[in-house]
Amino acid sequence: MPEGDTVWQAAARLHSALAGKVLTRSDLRVPKYATADLTGRTVLDVTPRGKHLLTRVEGGLTLHSHLRMDGSWKIYAHDQRWTGGPGHQIRAILGTHDRTAVGYRLPVLELLRTSEEQRAVGHLGPDLLGPDWDPDQALANLLADPARPLGEALLDQRNLAGIGNVYKSELCFLLGVTPWLPIGALPADRAAKPAALAKRLLEANRDHPVRNTTGRRGQDLFVYGRARRPCLRCGTPVRVADQGDGSRERPAYWCPHCQQGPTPPPGSPQARRVLPSPTD
Repeated sequence: MPEGDTVWQAAARLHSALAGKVLTRSDLRVPKYATADLTGRTVLDVTPRGKHLLTRVEGGLTLHSHLRMDGSWKIYAHDQRWTGGPGHQIRAILGTHDRTAVGYRLPVLELLRTSEEQRAVGHLGPDLLGPDWDPDQALANLLADPARPLGEALLDQRNLAGIGNVYKSELCFLLGVTPWLPIGALPADRAAKPAALAKRLLEANRDHPVRNTTGRRGQDLFVYGRARRPCLRCGTPVRVADQGDGSRERPAYWCPHCQQGPTPPPGSPQARRVLPSPTD
């Protein structure tokens, strides 16, 4: 699942493949930009901003993309077969003399003037992996609505940019509270930790292909994706339920023994029925 660390890696791969090179192929398969042609322009840089990617080209233009749940950018040599998905899922192609970047399943793709990038990313809070990181501002943003559930506050990119559903669940586990605990109710010894802990986790994972929050090889995540499997700390079966503000529900995983705080009651609309997996 693309989150701040995986988007940072995608930007690094795109920058390495394209930056400083002239585009020899440009194909934006979005109706609004179907006639846009970037060929002949040099790619200046590819910069991540939270979960957003900004590909800047000469002439003051930026190609803005967002991966959301299953989008991806793949890099290929000219003689290499494209394997990122069927052709109808391709939304963008950027080619140079020796590399081709192909964007699959991109739910957001827009071409804008570089001077207007703030229109696309200006709403974001401090970037956990960016030069604008400000831990005090990020924490102040999180605590601005003390009644808001911690999980929802962490996912709100206006508070701090880069956290997705995986890190939300893992951060709540490491803080020892459920995702439904009002952020203002965090115990005093943990009230100042969410932003700094999030920063530490994303920085530790930004250079690694496999995300790990446990420090254990082969047991990479404490709770995310582990519904009904034993908690790695205490052995209690991990639970899962939907969490959201009503506009979009996302799964939240937690250990009922290691994490304190409110949870959806069994049988509620938010509670999930999870079938056993082959590893159970």
